[in-house]
Amino acid sequence: MRFQRVDGLAAPLLSFVFFYGATLILWIRAGWPHVQWMGLTGVTIATVATIAIWERGRWPLGLFVPPRLAVPELLRGLLWGFLLIVSCMALIMAFTDVRSRPGNGFPWFEVLWVFAPAVLHEELLFRGYPFQKLLRWNRWFAQLFVAFLFAALHLGNESATMLGLFNVFLGGIVLGLAYERYGRLWFPIGFHLAWNLTTGPFFGHEVSGYETMRSILLETGSGPNLLTGGEFGVEGSVLMTLVELAAVALLLKPWPRRISSARPAFLSEPEADGNLKEHNQ
Repeated sequence: MRFQRVDGLAAPLLSFVFFYGATLILWIRAGWPHVQWMGLTGVTIATVATIAIWERGRWPLGLFVPPRLAVPELLRGLLWGFLLIVSCMALIMAFTDVRSRPGNGFPWFEVLWVFAPAVLHEELLFRGYPFQKLLRWNRWFAQLFVAFLFAALHLGNESATMLGLFNVFLGGIVLGLAYERYGRLWFPIGFHLAWNLTTGPFFGHEVSGYETMRSILLETGSGPNLLTGGEFGVEGSVLMTLVELAAVALLLKPWPRRISSARPAFLSEPEADGNLKEHNQ
């Protein structure tokens, strides 16, 4: 297998980090209080500027695609994220006294102001240009290294635990493989969004330590933190570890042709047809 040269990676990736960091510093100095929108603005500017400088404005980011591709992949991601959390919750309820009761409603404003920008920010940052650039160089280094950074971002979250951070790392692998499935961002965006919304606004659990203001259901009962995840939420549960490992296995398994239209994510659209055989050698 032939990889992209390392010296072709450093300058674009450092440029991305510079633009991202500089934008965040400007927002902080300006006193902008909304962290998620600050991050989304920063990663958008970094992506646009880096691609403009180093890729001459051309890069198959996998975001601006026809609705016939984006919509089915987004819906499929929403379904996967929902089923992953529901599966974990079913296991938690089976092995503990945790149950659910009616809550105080769905937090529409919080979804638009916190959850949606947070997902877009993290997907552009961890499955966007830097990840895609690394993916063309070395697939598994990209997957493991970016998943590690994804977990490191959550180090300062409320009630973070080692098991919780490991599960966030596995979540990074899951979302990275979700990107690889189609070579576009809509499947992981839907996956990530449903993951967070099902955990917090639906079941009323903490989302990586973040507690939503309103939820359709509320958590009742208790159990060992190892099983329930404690105050970090279901992502701190060993049962989530099992569910995520199952998701990794499913995403690594070839899908039927009728639902898999993926191009290799490490190839650009112009390169894909001509270089596929060369890459697989």
